[in-house]
Amino acid sequence: MAAEQGSAQLAPDASPQSGVSHGLIPLARPEIGDAEIAAVARVLRSGWLTQGREVAAFEAEFANFVGAGHAIAASNGSAALLLALRALGLEPGAEVITVSHSFIATADAVREAGAFPVFLDIEPTTGNMDPAKLEATITARTRAILCVHQLGMPCDLAQILAIARRHGIPVVEDAACAAGSEVRLDTHWERIGKPHGTIACFSFHPRKLLTTGEGGMVTTADAEIARKIRLLRNHGMSASALSRHEAPEVVFERYDTPGFNHRMTDIAAAVGRVQLARLPDIVARRRALAGRYHTLLARIPGLATPTEPGWARGNWQSYGVRLPERLDQRATMQRLLDLGVATRRGVMCAHREAAFPTGSWRSAGTLAESERAQDTSILVPLFAQMTVDDQDRVVAALASVCARCP
Repeated sequence: MAAEQGSAQLAPDASPQSGVSHGLIPLARPEIGDAEIAAVARVLRSGWLTQGREVAAFEAEFANFVGAGHAIAASNGSAALLLALRALGLEPGAEVITVSHSFIATADAVREAGAFPVFLDIEPTTGNMDPAKLEATITARTRAILCVHQLGMPCDLAQILAIARRHGIPVVEDAACAAGSEVRLDTHWERIGKPHGTIACFSFHPRKLLTTGEGGMVTTADAEIARKIRLLRNHGMSASALSRHEAPEVVFERYDTPGFNHRMTDIAAAVGRVQLARLPDIVARRRALAGRYHTLLARIPGLATPTEPGWARGNWQSYGVRLPERLDQRATMQRLLDLGVATRRGVMCAHREAAFPTGSWRSAGTLAESERAQDTSILVPLFAQMTVDDQDRVVAALASVCARCP
């Protein structure tokens, strides 16, 4: 899961339709309007609230948006990752190569699927899996590569896929933050989620550009994998509640394979359909804000701004900066908070958490770049409703803090 989760609350004096010109500037804000509220009311009045026609419509529209053969909705992004890995049929102890430098849900999904995580270090410029170190990490036990489009920035799929194909290993894309992002493969620009690997997984948490409150989506071109995921998300049930409800005769469902409840509600799907329709506009606004950040923050000595490779068009789900080496991360964040600017630490490293003790994972060499990114990066406010004044306040606060610290 590409970014650390957290609530995306409005600032105390922020209106839903404007920027935050006074008070605390939040890290993120979901963009929810009257259309989403009307969609929820429509579902509530329909009498059908769980996985039904709205979910089916959302799946079809999302598949069309990214160019995928199949899209399967899930209860959240973590469930999407787990369903994807389970659909691959990983045997106990199978190795999955991924990054530690991601929200812990990425590594959690590997373990919950019964596999063993092998952590690969990141590129310092993009924060994504370093493909130069990938091939040497593959062993006879490697059964999947789980790459992450960190903070919505596409990873180097061209190199990762080429290596995976040489070894016959499926690629799962953790695209939790990457709805609306694009990657150029050969000469064509394509949306993340097509998918380019075997499976891609999205999150619709409030910190994401497209939110359903909680929710997720799995996309694939493989009809058999799609069939398995549909069964696994619904207790292995052979016939859904909706299909039995609409059938002209009595249908008894079967349970031929164990599954669990990872369903999305029709309430969430109705919100997602509205959000999806305006996702391109949201991405365009965030890209413009990120471009302005690039220009303004480049004037602060020692502060490093993120890199977007020429083959990537990120959606800028988050904007992370590297602090000058002399600055303490926590103290800097506190000073910014005192100035009315909310921040978050850099993306976490799962291998540093007590939930992943020594012996529950291994790494292919050092994870120095992953650890450095966590320790020296902070995420600054970025949301589609942000005004120029909001952004100027963030930049001024950063400049002030960087100038005052020895």
